[in-house]
Amino acid sequence: MARSKVRLSWIANDSTRRATLKKRRKGLLKKVEELSILCGVDACAVVYAPNEHQPHMWPSPPDAARILLRFRNLPQIERTRKMINQESFLHQRVSKLMEQLRRLHRENQEIEMTKLLFEGLRGRDFDDLCIEDASALTWTVETKLRMIYEKREEVSKRLAMSPPQQQAAAALTATATGTQQSLPAQPPAPPPPTGWSNPVNHGQQAVEAVQQPNWVTDVMVNWPQQDSDNLLVDLTTTWPATLFH
Repeated sequence: MARSKVRLSWIANDSTRRATLKKRRKGLLKKVEELSILCGVDACAVVYAPNEHQPHMWPSPPDAARILLRFRNLPQIERTRKMINQESFLHQRVSKLMEQLRRLHRENQEIEMTKLLFEGLRGRDFDDLCIEDASALTWTVETKLRMIYEKREEVSKRLAMSPPQQQAAAALTATATGTQQSLPAQPPAPPPPTGWSNPVNHGQQAVEAVQQPNWVTDVMVNWPQQDSDNLLVDLTTTWPATLFH
């Protein structure tokens, strides 16, 4: 079972207060002893209690007096550099609480203005708003619009990038962060249409056909021997076959 948080306030009951003093004083002296043993530092503790003539101290009165004398021989700046009294402690606590209060007030105001903004989108009239609320609502609207514009610019830049640029940016990001991201696989190139030939291969075949020897001479020699019925020459048989594929 978890222990309940102790309320730090003066205990009104006398018997309870005395019992708490004995228990807490014993624990404090034990902590000072542990600090001195574990860290190897000179430490002492002196606790005064009401209705007691002699204070309780650790380790012993001569050792405590020696440590206190060493502390008093330090310069004034060294002694007071980390010293804090009850007043300073309370001022620090009040400053921290005031800062926390201002932060919570800002968060609550942002939540209220966001709620008013949504109500205005549903048709609420803002004639009853005071100057402070109207200014805060204006600031909230401007902030939301700025966020929307920035998001739109980011999306537009991302869409304007070509796929190679996106892949390069992704690779650069992966290299900068030390991680490797797998790029999406590129789709295979579609097959060429039926009857289509590669222009590069077609030109190469034409050059090879032109370089074949004696094909022009054979046509010119055999041309006079053709009769009038055979004036139409079958090009597919006379010309090299590589020109028609």
